[in-house]
Amino acid sequence: MKRIFLIGYMGAGKTTLGKAFSKIKGLEFIDLDWYIESRFHKTIPQLFSERGEDGFRELEKRMLHEVADFEDVVISTGGGTPCHFDNMDYMNKQGETVLLEAKPEVLFNRLKISKNQRPLLAHKSDEDLMNAIKEGMTSRAVFYSKAMFRFPSDELESKEQIADSVQKLSELLNI
Repeated sequence: MKRIFLIGYMGAGKTTLGKAFSKIKGLEFIDLDWYIESRFHKTIPQLFSERGEDGFRELEKRMLHEVADFEDVVISTGGGTPCHFDNMDYMNKQGETVLLEAKPEVLFNRLKISKNQRPLLAHKSDEDLMNAIKEGMTSRAVFYSKAMFRFPSDELESKEQIADSVQKLSELLNI
């Protein structure tokens, strides 16, 4: 039975790498945000707006506990998931946790494209976005540092880079 949790800041490549890795390894892939959206038939921004951050984080915790019971699965968490309640300790007990680490400049380029779909980043200028990334990474470091493994995720821009990263992640996790 395998249970792998991918954590990291928004845009670190959790979904990109998680989908590719799970496909190659024959594991189920769950993006926690997508799972929440499908369960509640609402987008994350809608849920965030309706419930506020605290209400959303409570819902996210419940859904994390639900998917953490699945077996042979790769779970891509939201960037803030490890930072609330006892989520990080819980994931470490339930399976293996991998922190995907990307440089702020890489995150900026990825997030700039999709910032309007992300409630915490919508309507930020480029300068504010870069500052938010740096501040967010700093404030989340204490939680992210509890991950069992660290994995560089700057190079996930091409099929070749993704395939190479899948191979390296397989070696890191000995799978």
